[in-house]
Amino acid sequence: MKYKHIIWDYNGTLLNDLILCVDCMNILLKKYNINEISLEKYKQIFDFPVKDYYERAGFDFQKFDFNLVGVEFIDIYHSKENELFLQNDVIEVLTHFRDIGVRQSILSAREQNKLLHEVEHFGIKHFFDNISGLDNHLASGKIDNGKKLLEKIALKKNEVVLIGDTLHDFEVASELGIDCILIADGHHSKEKLLQKTNLVLDKISDLI
Repeated sequence: MKYKHIIWDYNGTLLNDLILCVDCMNILLKKYNINEISLEKYKQIFDFPVKDYYERAGFDFQKFDFNLVGVEFIDIYHSKENELFLQNDVIEVLTHFRDIGVRQSILSAREQNKLLHEVEHFGIKHFFDNISGLDNHLASGKIDNGKKLLEKIALKKNEVVLIGDTLHDFEVASELGIDCILIADGHHSKEKLLQKTNLVLDKISDLI
């Protein structure tokens, strides 16, 4: 194992919220009289910044206020938080890497307080040296926080790997100058992930 530290993405990688996100978006689209999207379309159009994804889903922000629409989505999402659960085998995988001496952190576009609440709720907080989320609910991206996180980790870049489920995770890792492994069990399809990298696994347990 050449890596001494894993930086985990959260939503879609550790947390299974794919179906919930599609359902919440369709509730929002229906409210604004916009055609609903399928799971397959979602996995093709979802990306960061999420404003671009909303536009691909059909929102015209010449007519609507993105900040308002974004908050409405988060409100719907929060109302259904009881439908959230971890990806299969997450505890086993986190335990494996802890036991072989690999340190672990989270880098997420989730709002920080919600992120902390959820990792405590799911009983995984103790696995992580650092838990880094955003200071807002609009999921603008995580490159700046990633740079700060790398400073805290204080290792050579070739000793750190980012594990995520979207092309944004690959872009973040590239910007940070670290390796990236993508899991095709989240918010992007395997075909979309393979457009950028061959380091794509089907499920999180394949990492072991």
